[in-house]
Amino acid sequence: METVSTDICVLGAGSAGLSVAAGAAQMGASCVLVEKGEMGGECLNTGCVPSKALLAAAEAAQSARDSGHLGVSTGPPRIAFRQVRDHVRGVIAAIAPNDSVARFEGLGVRVVKSRARFVGRREVAAGETLIRARRFVVATGSTPLVPPIPGLGDVDYFTNETIFDVDECPGHLIVIGGGPIGLEIAQAYRRLGARVTVVEMLRCLANDDPEISRVALDKLTAEGVTIAEHTKVVRIEAVAAGGLVVLGQRDGAVHRFEGSHLLVAIGRKANTAGLDLESAGIAYGGQGIEVDAGLRTTNRRVFAIGDVVGPFRFTHMAAYQAGIVIRRALFRLPAKVDYRAVPWVTYTDPEVAQVGLTEAQARRGGRDIRVLRWPFADNDRAQAERRTDGLVKAVVSRRGQVLGASLVGVHAGELLLPWVLMVSQRLKIGAMASVIAPYPTLGEASKRAAGSFYTPSLFSAGTRRMVRFLSKLG
Repeated sequence: METVSTDICVLGAGSAGLSVAAGAAQMGASCVLVEKGEMGGECLNTGCVPSKALLAAAEAAQSARDSGHLGVSTGPPRIAFRQVRDHVRGVIAAIAPNDSVARFEGLGVRVVKSRARFVGRREVAAGETLIRARRFVVATGSTPLVPPIPGLGDVDYFTNETIFDVDECPGHLIVIGGGPIGLEIAQAYRRLGARVTVVEMLRCLANDDPEISRVALDKLTAEGVTIAEHTKVVRIEAVAAGGLVVLGQRDGAVHRFEGSHLLVAIGRKANTAGLDLESAGIAYGGQGIEVDAGLRTTNRRVFAIGDVVGPFRFTHMAAYQAGIVIRRALFRLPAKVDYRAVPWVTYTDPEVAQVGLTEAQARRGGRDIRVLRWPFADNDRAQAERRTDGLVKAVVSRRGQVLGASLVGVHAGELLLPWVLMVSQRLKIGAMASVIAPYPTLGEASKRAAGSFYTPSLFSAGTRRMVRFLSKLG
């Protein structure tokens, strides 16, 4: 067995691990990267990239259906599903070189393609290689969580790791799980021609403001997606003629959902199995590896980042955590995570975006708040494009500090960034209200929402009295 000594050893070549490896190598540290599967991890191969490529095809199909209200008629779209699949694969292939073995070896990273396991507090075995490192970074990601539903093992089903390989449109896709993954795929397949039913045990998009998420859910329903919330799946049965039946319980009654295909999208679990973390003295539990505010594990030489840690399983969070580890591991700086301004977006149409506190979270915390709103229906650009299903909603303190923002509408994810800046930098609402927004843009909705903070005082009886008084002075 070959023994290799290095400054940093990274386990996992997903978004988190690649960010650390690239940064460390370019800053002069020696680095070994261990990956047993595909480079790029879940985001490139089975997550963000293929899902957004599928959504782009679905949006094109829907645009053809909806263009009539703009005076442009194209007729029903003709969808070649295998070409849609090839489009998804093509997007992955176009991005893959950025995450490839060749690129990282070009940066000076040694890549070991093998399964890794700890054999001591400072050693990892990967195939025929024993790696001794000054610091380790565990970035092994997560996999789809498959619930112990009776009968699930007796039927074929998809997860997000397999749904993008489908080369024929399902007749009726049943989606278990009303989170971002489930709803994005549900809307995409509906727009591409499938009947779709979503079954969710709680509330769909439960982490988002219900006033905001309801706008998106109403749009999905209007497009023909059947959504059954507060429905617990109790059993799944195969149908003799093909297909399956999902039995769900709601309000004491059993509801029957019959379909041709099944997608399980109830969440993800951290990949800790097979790492022999006990051998390195690394504590972990059901939610993943335990870390402190500096992302250090119970073994001071080992950090953990990304989905294997959480609490936010986003690609942008993986990159953020990677920066924290690089500062600590290479420069010995006391960097710590700050999750106060973590943004996320659900890429349905309309999109749902969030940063900071929702209204409910702020009220539960006992804060004295004001809620500011501005509907897309009052935005000229949204009206021009007939994309008025949307809302900007900001939560601010009585003194005007921005605590959070929730958006729903076309390009809500793009519109979120100024609000992320406001929350992260603890800015007051006046900073947003006073900017000059180009006309006509959707971004004006954020400025208008911010400006509404001053409406009660600006147009008050006291202001009118002052204006009348000043007018008498000539």
